[in-house]
Amino acid sequence: MKRALVFVFAAVLICGSLCVSAAEQVIIGGTDNDIWISKYGNVYTDCSGEMFFNGRNFDWGDTVRVSFLNQELVLPVVPTYNHVESGSAAIIVKKAEDGAPTGNVALAVNMGNFAESYGIAKKQSAADGTWSWTAAEGVSFPINVDFALEEKGGYMAGYLLGELSRSNAREDYPHLSDEEYANFRAITTTGLKEGVLFRSSNPVNPELGRNLFADAALEAAGVTVIMNLADSESAAAAYPDFTDSYYGKQQVIYLGVGVDFESAEFKEGLARGLKFFAQNKGVYAVHCKEGKDRAGFVAAILECLTGASLDEVCEDYMLTYANYYGVEAGTEMYTAICQSNIVKSLEAAFDTEDLESADLATEARDYVKSIGLSDEETDALLENLCAAEEEQTPTVPPTGDGTASLYVLSLLSLALCVLINKNLRHAF
Repeated sequence: MKRALVFVFAAVLICGSLCVSAAEQVIIGGTDNDIWISKYGNVYTDCSGEMFFNGRNFDWGDTVRVSFLNQELVLPVVPTYNHVESGSAAIIVKKAEDGAPTGNVALAVNMGNFAESYGIAKKQSAADGTWSWTAAEGVSFPINVDFALEEKGGYMAGYLLGELSRSNAREDYPHLSDEEYANFRAITTTGLKEGVLFRSSNPVNPELGRNLFADAALEAAGVTVIMNLADSESAAAAYPDFTDSYYGKQQVIYLGVGVDFESAEFKEGLARGLKFFAQNKGVYAVHCKEGKDRAGFVAAILECLTGASLDEVCEDYMLTYANYYGVEAGTEMYTAICQSNIVKSLEAAFDTEDLESADLATEARDYVKSIGLSDEETDALLENLCAAEEEQTPTVPPTGDGTASLYVLSLLSLALCVLINKNLRHAF
């Protein structure tokens, strides 16, 4: 009996050890070209995509904590590095033609070098074009890599967008007006003055092929005060069409902030931009590069501040995805993008998990105060943006009881009739 118990205990220990090993012991095994590190610095692990998905229950669109060399990163799981922005890192699990995960799990940076950026290895290139990798100082192989789920579906919107494609050729959007093609529109949510606030793609950066359309739309709308979230003043002035643009002759604040809405850089920049709007009366516009992420968040804050409902905020935000990608309301993708992007961003900004029941105007006012606006500056901003409440002439209520008054009138009418009838009988 004792021998049996010992055998069972040993089996449990061995099984437990194997399970831990299977779950945790992922490695980067060396610096061999295109086995462990690619020409561009993508770093491969010994974990297959199939094991990563089926054995560990990860999926495309999840965010995962990656630990190695005393570093911890939170990265999205995507099939190609083009699913993340330039300069951003990701966990790459390639997708086969049948939609299944294939190959080995890799760590990569879009338009960057993961191996060098994160201190794993250094690249040497020879005159004949050949290349090789050597371990970075203090690094020895194999390198243990641990994966842990950060948020299921935490990057779903980015993953879905990466699966979409769009063109920057005007002729590919015959169903859109020039303004829609430029992602230019008036914001018309509850509380705003008509024609006072607009959002747009970049009116001077020619990269998307939309700048001239956006600039013409600004002029047609009479926009005079502009918040540029994407560029520094020198970068904007260097664009080839800037000098001759309508845009270049208006009041513009150049913020050049990134897309991390929780960062001190973004909050400080947004505070400067909102104060600029508060201090300068006019017709306003906010833009970034596409008019999608940074401009979308700022537009949502202003919409909430001025009295919009959550449905209005979401509807305006998602018009961008209709313009660029043809995403239709009511579809699974529409809902996923809205929830993963603007709803999630506002929940973080307002520190709430329930926007549906939140007082969005109060939450937005608290938010802008937290990033540096005074009450006086917020009031000035609201005065510049908000529609004045229509003065209503109060209806003077009748004095006394209406029913009693009608009764008295009826009696008087009856008495008058009796008197007239009596006089008529005397007359005849």
